Amino acid sequence: MSAPVAQMWMGGIHATNCVEITEDASRLDDGSFWAISVSFEGRARFARFTDIAESEFPSHDWSPLSSRWQTSHSQSDYISYVTKIREAIASGGVYQVNACRELSHPFDGRSLSGLFSQLLHRNPAQFSFYLSIDGLEIASASPERFISRQGARILTSPIKGTIRSDQNVFGDKDEAENLMIVDLMRNDLGRICEAGSIHVGELFRHEKHPGITHLVSDVEGRLKDGISWSEILKATMPPGSVSGAPKSAALSIIEANEGVRGPYCGTLGWIHGDRAELSVAIRTFWSEGGSTIRFGTGAGITWGSDPAAEWEETQLKARHLISIAGGEL
Repeated sequence: MSAPVAQMWMGGIHATNCVEITEDASRLDDGSFWAISVSFEGRARFARFTDIAESEFPSHDWSPLSSRWQTSHSQSDYISYVTKIREAIASGGVYQVNACRELSHPFDGRSLSGLFSQLLHRNPAQFSFYLSIDGLEIASASPERFISRQGARILTSPIKGTIRSDQNVFGDKDEAENLMIVDLMRNDLGRICEAGSIHVGELFRHEKHPGITHLVSDVEGRLKDGISWSEILKATMPPGSVSGAPKSAALSIIEANEGVRGPYCGTLGWIHGDRAELSVAIRTFWSEGGSTIRFGTGAGITWGSDPAAEWEETQLKARHLISIAGGEL
């Protein structure tokens, strides 16, 4: 089976003719157009494209998957994981941790472009993203902004809090969790922004998506003069909304219980000089050239979490997207 054509699409921007792939973040400051995939653990794949156009994503067919998806954590394993996080919170070592699991399905190596076409049609998302480069293909329907940049202005919009679309009220746990991550993102931006420039543009906005409603806040700032993309990514990765607070303690718990997340919960998007649109890589399918397609799902855990309910939240977040890809959850 022939390899997918190297390309990137996001928000009507279609990039083709890939001329360079690198892990060197210093290359991002050269003013070229770069497609970005940085994994949760920090593995970077930066692809420089020379042909950039505004267009719809080319439509492709998709034959649905048919068998059951495997999960890295069974229901009982995940509930045990959540319980361990609550114990860590009780001991004062951490306040919030995003606990994730990976779903996987046998795959014949065909392109994910057809799946991405289906995602655009049946699950439109503000930060939908497709990337195909050597050794990596991603089809993402992320609803979450990680970083938008226009000149010196930088904006992040963390999502914390999820309810069904037929519900209208978020609980105290959701708002407390959102506020913790807002504070974390303010701290991350504080490393790269001018003193006094950081502010919360909007707090606890309700955003409706297929099947679910999210609680979202906006944190903005003005970048220091001369800041590089390498410094921006170092200060902000991995995204706070999919790690936890304090970030260092949360990352230790995640590594011990989940291993490697890969592209899931990293960042996806494009950088072009002093402009950028980067998403948090949730609601994301990916394949790394093998015989497996992968998808991640997770939930934010606080002391107020009910372990069984958090498992159901991971199911809720995955259910609609898996129904599009095919197979049984």
